[in-house]
This record gives sequence, C-alpha cells and structure tokens, in this order.
Amino acid sequence: MCADALCVRIFTSGAWLWEIIWRCLSIANLTYQVNEEIRDKEVRLISETGEQLGIMSSEAALKIAYEDDLDLVKIAPGSNPPVCKVMDYGKYRFEQSKREKEAKKRQHIIEVKEIRMSPSIGANDFNFKLRNGQKFLREGDRLKVTVRFRGREMAHTNLGEELLKNFAAACADIATVDKLPKLEGRNMIMFLSPKAIPNPKKEQGKE
Repeated sequence: MCADALCVRIFTSGAWLWEIIWRCLSIANLTYQVNEEIRDKEVRLISETGEQLGIMSSEAALKIAYEDDLDLVKIAPGSNPPVCKVMDYGKYRFEQSKREKEAKKRQHIIEVKEIRMSPSIGANDFNFKLRNGQKFLREGDRLKVTVRFRGREMAHTNLGEELLKNFAAACADIATVDKLPKLEGRNMIMFLSPKAIPNPKKEQGKE
C-alpha cells in the first residue's frame, strides 16, 4: 500500500491547480533522509550521473527527482547546505545489501586454535598433533602451541623449547613464528600464523 501523498502544482486550462499524487515508498529509510523527510530550506543537488546541479530549495530538488521517477537522498547532512543526490534508492539499498553479503562470504574470521603437548610426548603422538596443527594453519587459523611441564619436568624446560622449535620447523612451509617459545609459569608457549598460500589458478594466469 502507498504510504504518502505528494502535492504537485499543475498548470492546466489557464490556471494553476493542486493535484494530489500518491507515491509508494516501499524502501524503509534506515540510514539516509529520503524524499519528503528532507526539510532543509536549501540543498546542494547532485544528479544521478554525478553532475553538480547547484543550490536550490529542497522542494525544487524533490521535484527534479520525481520528474525522473527517482528519489532524493541526503548523502551529506553535515555540509552547508546539505548535499542531496538523485538516485534510485531502492536499487541502491539492494546493491548495498548484496555487497555486504558478498563481503561476509569472503570474510574469514581468524580463530586461535591450540595444540597441547607434554615434553615427554612420543613420536606418534607428536606427529598426530603436528597434522592437526598443520590442518588449522591451512584453514587460515592462528595456532598456539603449548608444552605443559609437570613436577620435575620443570628442570628440563630445554626439552620443551626443542619440541616447539621442531614443531615450527615442520610447519615452516605454511606458517611463520609470531611469538618464539616463552616460558609462562609451567607452560611454554609459541604462536604460529598461516602464510598466504598462492592460488595455483592465479599463478597459471600470470604465465
């Protein structure tokens, strides 16, 4: 259903008449003032193509927009006078929403995954932990590798440091060391971040 009415003065039969024209505004205004919401005395108007149309009353600007079956949108309310643009506001909002959805699809939220080991870990368990860590890195996540010392193991922290360095060396082709092994209480911690892996298709296109 239509939600508002626009009064337009029309010259007909030698006299000026006021005619009420109903105009549907189906697009909710969430960010900008649009059409009749713009009540400034004067505005600086920009056409749909970006042409500067000068300073005029908001009524005159609205008339120009309606004559082209478009909308008047205030894009710079802080300017003096405010800047308005003629555009298809419904199309603009649709394209803006589409761009935001595409950006969210491309966005990867980087998580910090953690691998925990003991300084006396066996070779099989180490390799299992290593594969998991490499999987996280390939998926684009940051990796925290922790060696936990218990009891008398604190006397051999060098074993934990060597373990972490070996872990980092095994991930060198896909990760960089953000934070070198450092002892914090009974934990020795190291951080790895994934390297940017070249896209094979893009590399082929350069050749």
